[in-house]
Amino acid sequence: MRVLRSYADLALAERPDTRAVVMTMGALHEGHLALVREARELAEQVLVTIFVNPLQFNDPVDLERYPRTLDADCALLASEGVDLVYAPDASDLYPDGEPMVTVSAGRIGEVLEGAHRPGHFDGMLTVVLKLLVLADSDVALFGQKDAQQLIAIRRMCRDFNIPVDVVAVPTVRETDGLALSSRNRFLGRGDRKRALALSEALLACVERADHGDAPDGVLAAGYDVLARADGVVLDYLAVVDPASCEVVPNDYRGDVVIAVAAKVGATRLIDNMPATIKGGRP
Repeated sequence: MRVLRSYADLALAERPDTRAVVMTMGALHEGHLALVREARELAEQVLVTIFVNPLQFNDPVDLERYPRTLDADCALLASEGVDLVYAPDASDLYPDGEPMVTVSAGRIGEVLEGAHRPGHFDGMLTVVLKLLVLADSDVALFGQKDAQQLIAIRRMCRDFNIPVDVVAVPTVRETDGLALSSRNRFLGRGDRKRALALSEALLACVERADHGDAPDGVLAAGYDVLARADGVVLDYLAVVDPASCEVVPNDYRGDVVIAVAAKVGATRLIDNMPATIKGGRP
């Protein structure tokens, strides 16, 4: 495995017929490794990027706090047979400082996570577009765990005619249901247990969708779980269109994503699950 710290080195790296890229901010866990393993099945060469992107943090404290574990990350990736790791400094990706021209997430960047983290999706899409160009990959893999990010990336690639296949990999969870996240390391024992309310609320929502409830009834089941969860401060619980991230009306029928975000102690977590609104009951 080669670890490349500059785009000049990446540009010189041998490229076989097919290359898959997995973009990360490091602090890798089993969820990231699931992306790598899927990438290994889809392409001859696997490239993993590790870059904590300052453009997508609207809170400088959150940026500073984000874990950076490059040596440990590279050891994990080497054990998974990754071919290339591109781990640039900000000066390599943004040689002129903050870029003058950036990508706008449009309406997707104004709802849910976008409403709580202004500018986040603009910054995320800007670096993803840049890395797609630099990586010159055929396939790019992203986790369903960050559903709104996935929706925004797919829309950007469609709207800009970017010739890359965007592949979603299902969320990886702990045995008790907690979605894997780099932020889970900040949870104390008590908060770790309280955080299970997020996945439990989503499961309650999915169950009501399976029983034929409309979106209002689906959400009511989740709110009931969260109302009984001490120490969990809800940001949002929403049923959204998986193609646009827009909240669906109560007469909607079809596939949806049920998304939740909440602060557990001092740590903000997100999660989501896919479901189908069948329309059997009003």
